Amino acid sequence: MLSADATANQPSISVVMPLYNEAATVAKVIRTVLAQSCVAELVVVDDCSRDGSWSILQDLARQEPRIKTFRHEVNQGKGAALRTGLRQAAAPIVLIQDADLEYDPAEYPALIQPILCGKADIVFGSRFAGGPHRVLYFWHSVGNKFLTTLSNMATNLNLTDMEACYKVFRREVIQKITLEENRFGFEPEITAKVAALGVVIFEVPISYNGRTYAEGKKINWRDGVSALRCIFKYNFLR
Repeated sequence: MLSADATANQPSISVVMPLYNEAATVAKVIRTVLAQSCVAELVVVDDCSRDGSWSILQDLARQEPRIKTFRHEVNQGKGAALRTGLRQAAAPIVLIQDADLEYDPAEYPALIQPILCGKADIVFGSRFAGGPHRVLYFWHSVGNKFLTTLSNMATNLNLTDMEACYKVFRREVIQKITLEENRFGFEPEITAKVAALGVVIFEVPISYNGRTYAEGKKINWRDGVSALRCIFKYNFLR
């Protein structure tokens, strides 16, 4: 029987990547994802990009059979793209990856380790648990910690980074959850819904190379307001 360390290098992960107007980064991110030996497939959902991202993606998919591509004909948001992609995932472990360069796929083995060891059903990456990170916006970090604290109060979890991209699931867990949010409200929604399941959640430190708005960062204050709405909706109205 393989140890968890050995299994971490086996192709066991479906990586689900929402894509919207990331022509400058998507090729490098995809190549880095596919360089990880634990990746069985990469499911990319283009959310109606208008900058040539879809063309780049199609070129890459013709060269690599592990890439599965889907496209929304109307822009719907990150949550909608994730809904489409998560339904298509086929490997035992499902991991969410953004199409920019803020998160490092080389950290996949550490992220999936608690699941492979049988200790966890879900793993959250945390930018605030000791990993190296680019120094950027103070008020973004304050807002993130504020939203995480409110989410924790509602769910009775003790997460340090509810909003981080890296979330990893046993496939049977994530595919039985009905997701509703179309934009960045996915994060508090999925947190509330997995908390309600009573599954075992681990947190793993991750590095973070955040972008500025000039470099393509998309989230804004309206998404923070939406996150507040989602924390209330999915914890107290259901």
